[in-house]
Amino acid sequence: QIRVDGKRAKANQRLDVGQAIRVPPLGNEEAQLPKKRVAAVAPAELKAILDAVLYKDQDVIVLNKPPGLAVQGGTNLELHLDAMLDALCFESDERPRLVHRLDKDTSGVLLLGRTASATARLAAAFRSRTARKCYWALVVGVPKHPQGRIDAPLAKIAGRLGDKVEIDEEDGRHAVTYYRVVEAAAKKAAWLELEPRTGRTHQLRAHCALLGTPIQGDGKYGSKDAFLSAQGISRKLHLHARAIEVPHPRQGLLRVLAPLPSHMVASFAFFGFAKGAAGEPFTAFEEV
Repeated sequence: QIRVDGKRAKANQRLDVGQAIRVPPLGNEEAQLPKKRVAAVAPAELKAILDAVLYKDQDVIVLNKPPGLAVQGGTNLELHLDAMLDALCFESDERPRLVHRLDKDTSGVLLLGRTASATARLAAAFRSRTARKCYWALVVGVPKHPQGRIDAPLAKIAGRLGDKVEIDEEDGRHAVTYYRVVEAAAKKAAWLELEPRTGRTHQLRAHCALLGTPIQGDGKYGSKDAFLSAQGISRKLHLHARAIEVPHPRQGLLRVLAPLPSHMVASFAFFGFAKGAAGEPFTAFEEV
C-alpha cells in the first residue's frame, strides 16, 4: 500500500510539495519472471557426453557426438546437446558454444568454442571453407565410378517425413561433394569416404542417393532401398563425421579423428572391411 504522510493514499488524492510518500518494496522481481525450461539430464547421459570429449584446450572442445543425440532442441525434443553444454565448462566460467551442427542420427566430430572470440574464428573458418570435414558412410550398392565429384544444387522442401532437400537445378543452392570407394562388398554395399565442399542440409545423404547408393538406414532419402536385407546389419543411419581439419583460433592447424560408433564397427566387420583401408583423411582429395 502506498502511504502519504503515514496514511493510506486514495486513488484521487492530490499531492502537495513536502509530503512524505512511502512506496512498499516490490518484492523479488526475478522470482516473478517465467523460469526457462531446462531439460532434465540423467547422470548417465552427462557421463556419456563427458566421455565423448576427444580434444580440449583453452579455446576448443571437440566431441565425438553419439548417434541419436540432437545438437539443438525442437518440438517434443527435450534431450539435446545444447542442454548439456553446462557440463562441458570444466575449469571455465563460460559455457561452450556450438560452432556447427550434425544431424541427430549422424555421429562423429563436432566442434565447440570455449570463448566468444574462439567461436567466432572457428565459425569464420566454416564460412570461408578453410575448415575441412571427412565423413565415412556405408551405402547400399556400389557407385558406378570408384571416385568422383557430385555437383548438384539442393533446395529444401516439406514432406511427409519432415523437412528434406531435393535436387533443384534452377533454384537450389550450390552443393559439391567429393567421394571415393574405400572398399566394396561385391555389388551389395560400399564403404565411402566423403568430403563436402559446401555445407548444405542433408547434403551427403541426398548426394549419395543421387549416385543410386543411398546410405544404409536413410529411409528419408533411400526409402526401402536404404536397408540391406542381411541379418546383423543395423537399421541405424551409417554416416559418421570421421575427421575435421580447421585453423586453430590461436595458431596452427587442428586435426581430430573420431572412432566409429558401435553399429558401424559391427557392419564394417560383417563385410570384412579392413580397418586401415581408408588411410589418412583428406589425402584422397588434396588435388581437387
